[in-house]
Amino acid sequence: MTVKAIGPYEFPAKDRQEIFGDDQLVCVHWDDNMFYYAGATFRVPRSMKWSDFKSQMIDPWAAADPDYRPDAATDWRRDDEPIDPKPDDTITDLGIVHKGLIRFRVK
Repeated sequence: MTVKAIGPYEFPAKDRQEIFGDDQLVCVHWDDNMFYYAGATFRVPRSMKWSDFKSQMIDPWAAADPDYRPDAATDWRRDDEPIDPKPDDTITDLGIVHKGLIRFRVK
């Protein structure tokens, strides 16, 4: 649906990267899950290690679904590109940008 503005929109976005300093927003989506039809967004330091991100952000969020098993999460992707995150990789090392999307499945 097309939106017609009544005037120019000249306001900077309130969620742009520079507002977050050393942090950034990371979106997470559990593909093929009926319980979570939409993803979640987390504010995290860019230097956060993958193991901490998964255990402190993804696991508690996904655990609301009784089918979630942390060790069964697989097929990790950054947007549509497959990634193989190692525990000591940082969010930056993995190429995850501000408002980037991490996707996964559980087998």
